[in-house]
Amino acid sequence: MSSRKGRKDAARVVREQLAQERRRKRTLWVSVAAVFVLVIAGFTGWAVFSEQRSDEFTPPPGANDTGTGIVFGSGPVTIDLYEDYLCPACKQFQEVSGETIDQLADEGKARVVFHPVAYLNRFSTTEYSTRASAATGCASAGGKFREFSEALFVQQPPENGAQLSNDQLIDIGAAAGLDRDTFGTCVRDGTYLSWTEHVTEQASRSEITGTPTILVNGEQVNNWSPESIRAAVEAAG
Repeated sequence: MSSRKGRKDAARVVREQLAQERRRKRTLWVSVAAVFVLVIAGFTGWAVFSEQRSDEFTPPPGANDTGTGIVFGSGPVTIDLYEDYLCPACKQFQEVSGETIDQLADEGKARVVFHPVAYLNRFSTTEYSTRASAATGCASAGGKFREFSEALFVQQPPENGAQLSNDQLIDIGAAAGLDRDTFGTCVRDGTYLSWTEHVTEQASRSEITGTPTILVNGEQVNNWSPESIRAAVEAAG
């Protein structure tokens, strides 16, 4: 009798252990499935967010079809310029070769696409790169992109600080020939902030990792001298 009871107790213990093991496995699989669903949802949500963030922008007049830059000139060769208005090397490039770029466009030899990226906000306490780039969209809408862009480089503030305020950007725009009220409203309203984000994202996706970057018909020009840029355009044409 005692032996039979012992066997029953042992069998009951085994059944309970098996039931606990089944519950443990079931709980494990439910947890794995839940994590999988969350991971998939996370990837899906990020993809949707990225796509929406990239698509929801207002390109200024004068932008190219993809909204990644401002176009001037209509020559057979395309020059893509990627520059940040807080980038000291970009200012140096403009001082050395900016006039040559303008001449190539005015001579009908090049179509220039200027991509005002905002890579250097980490060196600003007021996201100056973004604000300056967005302001060039306002300048393009007012028909003075080149004049305003050049003035921004001439008056480029140093890195690591607050840089120029919106009021100062508006003053520069007015001095460049833009209507103060219209341009000022555009700058203060941040009309082209989403466009700047789009320009910067697309440049990053195109593996533009630094500024200035100069491409002639898609080929990078590493020598920024006027002679090298003109030679690259003539060779491409």
